[in-house]
Amino acid sequence: MTARKLVVWWVYAAIFGHLVVGALLPLAGGAALFEGCHAGIESAFWPVGAPDGARALQLWWVALFGPTVQAAAIWMGALAYIGERQRNALAWGSLIAGIVLWAPQDIYLSLQRGVWANVLIDCFALMTMLPPLVWLYLQDRQKASAA
Repeated sequence: MTARKLVVWWVYAAIFGHLVVGALLPLAGGAALFEGCHAGIESAFWPVGAPDGARALQLWWVALFGPTVQAAAIWMGALAYIGERQRNALAWGSLIAGIVLWAPQDIYLSLQRGVWANVLIDCFALMTMLPPLVWLYLQDRQKASAA
């Protein structure tokens, strides 16, 4: 297996992770496992205690976010497929652009409220997705330039 194939499969795995997480958010967003995360978000907005209904609204937003993540995973998968099959730097560059557009804004908004769990998740996504995408972009751009 070539290095390129291994990196492409890494990208596919990250995209599949997005698809699975997106599918689970509506189903398991309110699970006891996430109690600490929900409490942290609530304390960022209501340090003295969240009003009645706040948790229900938060769970609704989390559930609503799930299909958005699923749709993004489908689009990312299509771009990765095009990038893999056609050795298309534009496909990898489009994935990079989406991440570079999303991450700073998401991190900034999370930092404004001190929602560190989200900052850590965002940083994890950046560290696991951006380097392989940049590598693939550079590899495929170099091959296109040589042709």
